[in-house]
Amino acid sequence: METKLIYIVDDEQDILQLVNINLKKAGYITKTFEDADRLMSTIQEKMPDLLILDLMLPFTDGLEVCKNIRSEPSLKHLPIIMLTAKGEEMDRILGLELGADDYITKPFSPRELTARVKAILRRANNKDTGSDIIKIGQNVLIDTNQFKAKVDEKFLDLTNTEVKLLQLLGSKKGWVFSRDQILNHLWGNEKIVIDRTIDVHINHLRKKLGESGKYIKNVRGVGYKIEES
Repeated sequence: METKLIYIVDDEQDILQLVNINLKKAGYITKTFEDADRLMSTIQEKMPDLLILDLMLPFTDGLEVCKNIRSEPSLKHLPIIMLTAKGEEMDRILGLELGADDYITKPFSPRELTARVKAILRRANNKDTGSDIIKIGQNVLIDTNQFKAKVDEKFLDLTNTEVKLLQLLGSKKGWVFSRDQILNHLWGNEKIVIDRTIDVHINHLRKKLGESGKYIKNVRGVGYKIEES
């Protein structure tokens, strides 16, 4: 199996070294950065398999970096995990809305770190949910082989998490997927996330679907489903 390359960006040396050491122990190749400028110049030359990005950086913060990465066609599917301080809930939500796949709250344990990384990389590699094409309504198509979705023949700019979430809901139309089932599908046994994370991804997915976002229904106290009627 090919060894995965992970870029780590944090201006705090102790955090940077903690992440770096533990990911190397887990068998990954790593490269560290203390600011966004060095990251962006390097990432254009060689794209990693995953990016761990601190929210609070000097000069250009992590939210702006995430936004810039998602605006680049060649980088928009790069998995991103954001590092955030404990009290930055709104920034974490904004980070997810800008396209981050997950976040880790400081302080964190090395076990949590490696579990999140494994889950995100597994999700990025496991892009086949069964049938080739899933159709929702009259205008939404999900290509499970290409890992893409389109509305009215126009491809959507979705993150890996959003595509996998849409595939799950579309795989059994009318079926209510509980929050726990969604968490298991997206993060597997390594899930260390909160329900709010699901809500953020659902809301972002609805916005990208436009009028077709109406097909995603919230079943209060249970979870979500696709309803075509």
